[in-house]
Parts: sequence; structure tokens; C-alpha cells
Amino acid sequence: MASAPIRIRAGRFAGRGAQYLALAGYIVFLAFPLVWLLSTAFKSPQELGSINPTWVPEHPTLDNFRSAFDQQPLGGAALNSLLIAGSAALISVGLAVPAAYVLVRFRSAVSKAATGWILISQMFPFVLVIIPLFLVLKNLHLIDSRPGLVLVYVVWNLPFALWMLQSYVRAVPPSLEEAAAVDGAGRLRTLVSVVLPLLAPGLVATLMFSFVSAWNEFFFALVLLKSSENQTMSVILTKFLGAEGAADLGPLAAASVLATIPSLLFFALLQRKLTAGMLSGAVKG
Repeated sequence: MASAPIRIRAGRFAGRGAQYLALAGYIVFLAFPLVWLLSTAFKSPQELGSINPTWVPEHPTLDNFRSAFDQQPLGGAALNSLLIAGSAALISVGLAVPAAYVLVRFRSAVSKAATGWILISQMFPFVLVIIPLFLVLKNLHLIDSRPGLVLVYVVWNLPFALWMLQSYVRAVPPSLEEAAAVDGAGRLRTLVSVVLPLLAPGLVATLMFSFVSAWNEFFFALVLLKSSENQTMSVILTKFLGAEGAADLGPLAAASVLATIPSLLFFALLQRKLTAGMLSGAVKG
């Protein structure tokens, strides 16, 4: 009889070990491109041309970073990406909050149709909408302008932001809003003072995904931005490719590392606030 608990504990230990092993394998799978990118960014041209590449550079150098800044305006492109992605994320979330609240709290045939349209709109490929989108922006004189690209990203990210925030709005107990209404608060006051603070984890998560999506987007930026002073990091990275597709590997890797850092920092910063908000909500509940 005593062996049965031992077998149960052994089975749980084996199951947990398999989970940790799978998680470790997944982390290695995700980390491999980033580690290889970092290694390539610090390698000399001789090491990059070696037939026996190594993980750790034998003679680390910053020449690739200097060459990347000399070849392309990375600073201006990074600033453009930051302004465009940040503005698009803030506007998308700002518009999505009241819209998601209305779709959840005021259920009707219109709201159901709007929710279905949100889901369907995510299935449209970029190529399908680029020509009419280009013509609309041309008529608005927003081609080759940062506000025009911000508008495109807001429209493109808004369905996802709406879809994501709806689940967080549903998690807010309607009894809290009813209590606020009894105290004389209107819908707008209830949304701002009662619902919005409880949506903090959802707002952070949606803001994070919207920013990263806009920061990494390439196709719209390539088509809609022509002048070099307006181009984003994702477009500037393609300038390190030659006419026949040959890549200047060292500077390209260095520029890619620089393009990855802001997104990682933004994610790390908001990740802490996301965790803090979730824990705060759990304690209050």
C-alpha cells in the first residue's frame, strides 16, 4: 500500500519533468535566432566568411555597428518607427476602449454584426487592400507621410484591439456599474472611474501588442513611404541587401539588433505593469 503514493509522486515528478523539458526546448527554439543574430553582429568580416562558424565571436568588434550607422540613417528611422508605432498604439487603444464597452454592454443585432465583421476583417490579406488604400491616402494627400502611416496602422490594429479588449470588459462585474449608477454616475463617468481602472491589464497587453505590430510592420511602410527621412526601421533594413539579394551580413545583423532593442524594452517595461495589474486585481477580488 505504501508503494502507491510513491508511484503517484513519481508519476507527477515525471510529468512535471517532461513539462519543464518541453518548455526548455521551446525557449531554446525561440532564443536561437536572437542568439545567432547577436553573435553575427559582433563578428569580424573574416569570421563571417569562415566555413566553420562559431557561436561566440573569437575577436568581437563594433565595426559592424559603426558601418551600419555610416551606411543608413538608423537614428532617424528608429525615431520614425517609435513615433509611428507609439502613436498608432495609443490611438488604437483609446478608440477601442469605448467601442469594446459598447459592444459588450449593449448587445444587439448591430453589435453582433460588428463583432463578426471584426473577426472577418482580420482575414483580409495586405495585398487585397493596398491599392484602394493607396488611392484613398493619395486623395487625402497622406502618401509619404508619417500621419498617413499612423492612420493605416490605427485602422489595421483597431479590430484586434477591439477583439482583445472585449474579453476584459466582460470580466468586469456589471454589479459595479449598477452601484455607480445608483450613486448618480453616468455612463461616461462609470467607464472612466469604474471600468477603466479594472481594464489596466487588458490595456497594457493590447497596447503592447499594438505597438509591436506597428513597429515590425513592413509592407505598408514600404509602399506608402518613399522619402528616406520618413522611412521606418523595417524598411531601412532592406537597404543592406544588394541589387542581387546579396546581404552585407555584419551591418545587417548589427542594424537588426538595434531594431530589436526598442521592442524588447517596451515589452519588458509593460510586462512588469501587466503582472502588477493582474496581481492587484486578484488581491482586490
